[in-house]
Amino acid sequence: MEESDAGVNNPDDRRYTAEHEWARREGASVTIGITHYAQDALGDVVYVDLPAAGTRVEQGQPFGEVESTKSVSDLYAPLTGVIAARNEALEQNPELVNADPYGEGWMVTIEADDPNGVDALLSAEDYAKLIASA
Repeated sequence: MEESDAGVNNPDDRRYTAEHEWARREGASVTIGITHYAQDALGDVVYVDLPAAGTRVEQGQPFGEVESTKSVSDLYAPLTGVIAARNEALEQNPELVNADPYGEGWMVTIEADDPNGVDALLSAEDYAKLIASA
């Protein structure tokens, strides 16, 4: 990815992790997905393994996997909490992750123990700097 493209694909209404997940707070819940940069690096996504609602996830720990034609990558929880919803559409249409990583390709929503923890994640600008230096 060219450096000039880095910031274009990172919406300002969410925060980011160094592992290339995004998190958008919506009240007490936080929606999580992977970034445009991550889906681009993965290539064509063919399968997404997500935990069931009610599963507890711990910040920084793997909670699922994304399988592409190139590799299998872990998904890391940006916050600690309980899975409230998972994107069931990804079971039949995993390519939504490639087509719309910040919209229809979202992964899970969690009820975070501390929703304000989102504020400690990387801003869009800081994430753009991270991937530009990669």
